[in-house]
Amino acid sequence: MRVWKQLLLGVGVISAGVLLWGRFVPGANGVLEAAGLPETVVAAIAPSGEGNGQAGGEGGGRSGGFGGGPALVVTKPVGMALVNDRLNAIGDGEAIRSVTVTPYASGNLTEVLVQSGSRVEQGQVIARLDNDEQKIAADQARVARESAEQKVTRLTNLRSSTSAADLQDAETALKAAELALRNAELMLSRRDITAPFAGTVGIISVNPGDYVTTTSAIARVDDRSKILVDYWVPERFATNIRVGGEVTATAVARPGETFTGTIQAIDNRIDQESRTLRVRAQIENPQDLLRAGMSFQVTMLFAGDRYPSVDPLSVQWSADGSFIWRVSGDKVERVPVHIVQRNPDKVLVKADLADGDAVVVEGVQTLRPGGAVRTAAERQAPAGTEGS
Repeated sequence: MRVWKQLLLGVGVISAGVLLWGRFVPGANGVLEAAGLPETVVAAIAPSGEGNGQAGGEGGGRSGGFGGGPALVVTKPVGMALVNDRLNAIGDGEAIRSVTVTPYASGNLTEVLVQSGSRVEQGQVIARLDNDEQKIAADQARVARESAEQKVTRLTNLRSSTSAADLQDAETALKAAELALRNAELMLSRRDITAPFAGTVGIISVNPGDYVTTTSAIARVDDRSKILVDYWVPERFATNIRVGGEVTATAVARPGETFTGTIQAIDNRIDQESRTLRVRAQIENPQDLLRAGMSFQVTMLFAGDRYPSVDPLSVQWSADGSFIWRVSGDKVERVPVHIVQRNPDKVLVKADLADGDAVVVEGVQTLRPGGAVRTAAERQAPAGTEGS
């Protein structure tokens, strides 16, 4: 095919496309007029009685400010949603007091006086080391003290014939004997391994006859009257947490049961790697249902932040950022928005919007600021609901 024929064919195809566009695309005549074409040419390409007006009335309405009448749109009212009103975190529980009991001295165990899982009181003897040598030393110290005391008594009765120096020496010897007795009795008492506070004994792994040292673990005692739960919260909640604040917790081992407590301690700094803050909660355990080492889900409630909630279809984008179209009377206005949270059924935004404002969700393609609109008769439910 020759070049001139190809050119004629191309011009014909383009002309046919322009004619079809002018007759069937809403608002075509307005675009052509804005381009500066003569009215006769505009009328030939996109007559007002065809294309724009024959699209069933609604086509002309969708022109939205291009000379075709008010745009037909579908709106939904703005709702309000509450976010950041609660925090759920996972933490590990520990007894409020816990200690591994070790002997003060080395020696052979002669007795183990408690069983694994037993309840003990403060000062109760858990186990005992061999103490024959310490008993003998205590008896010797006791005899020496009695002898020194008798000498002081005798010299006091003979004060008239006894020098002050002799009496003073006897009194000093008595004090030394008393100190020696106290030391011997202390060494004897340290052959008994006692509980430092009331609690529950864990598994005992030693037996009578074992030789133990000061580093040998005899038993672990836990005070489970209260459980401490350490957990980590995101940095954005750091300023909302206070010591004494209420928390609720559920234990993985006891589903369906809720335990209450308070915040006992807050760390003094944010962890820079995870951007989280360590918090410790204290949970009452009067019935001894909880154990150290359990996993807990902790919940804290806050006042939260309230934001406008709109339908995802209403959010549009431009070079300046995101925005929505708000209907005010029979006009439409463009409102810039900042997206706070995006959910499948709603978008939370930071914008100058009030509860109940009508925003456009359908028919946004041809809208312009200040353009006239008319809304469809069907009004749908609000996009926002309470809760985060």
